[in-house]
Amino acid sequence: MPGDGARPDGGRLPPGIVYDEIDNYMDGLANRGDAALVTVEKQGLKGGWPIVGAAEGSLLHILARSLRAKRILELGTAIGYSGTWLARALVDGGELVTVEHDAETAALAQKNFEKAGVVSKVRILVGAADRIIRDLKGPFDFIFNDIDKAGYPAVLEPCIERLRIGGLLVTDNVLWNGDVARKVRSAETAAIRTYNERLAKDPRMIATIVPLRDGVSIASKVRD
Repeated sequence: MPGDGARPDGGRLPPGIVYDEIDNYMDGLANRGDAALVTVEKQGLKGGWPIVGAAEGSLLHILARSLRAKRILELGTAIGYSGTWLARALVDGGELVTVEHDAETAALAQKNFEKAGVVSKVRILVGAADRIIRDLKGPFDFIFNDIDKAGYPAVLEPCIERLRIGGLLVTDNVLWNGDVARKVRSAETAAIRTYNERLAKDPRMIATIVPLRDGVSIASKVRD
């Protein structure tokens, strides 16, 4: 791809699926939120954390806010960047349930939620997402899936079951740097392909993929 992948703030975007200058243009226009969110974004870039970035964070916020979401489930907390965007989209009295497999990372996210002023809206659960989700009761208005990619197929059915009709299932990294469309046979690529194909064929859902950053799947539940 042409361009060097540099960001306006001197950082770098991850390898993308569209031309670097398009990534940079969209990223440069993206709403980065307040100082607390900017600080977490910089922390993510400096530490090499897999955060979604401002353009995708804004998209998550817009989608959840448009639903007037009261219950949001996030699979894959990381340092709390996407979770902060989602928590701020909740209606009054709403809750974000976010699942992180690593206890130390969850503790770091907790601190960031406190700094962002959303900690009262957030419940962090520590453990494997495919196990924890089976103990959670729906319905959720909005579910964001961003766990380890090999685990995507295992959480698809539990996510759909716990999503309300009219709710959204949003999934990150579904184009995997374009590998899903190539003859790449890694475990992660195979898992994402399986996830995408099952979701596309599920009669309960209408799904599409937005070529933002590494590919964002947006699926609406239309029936049980």
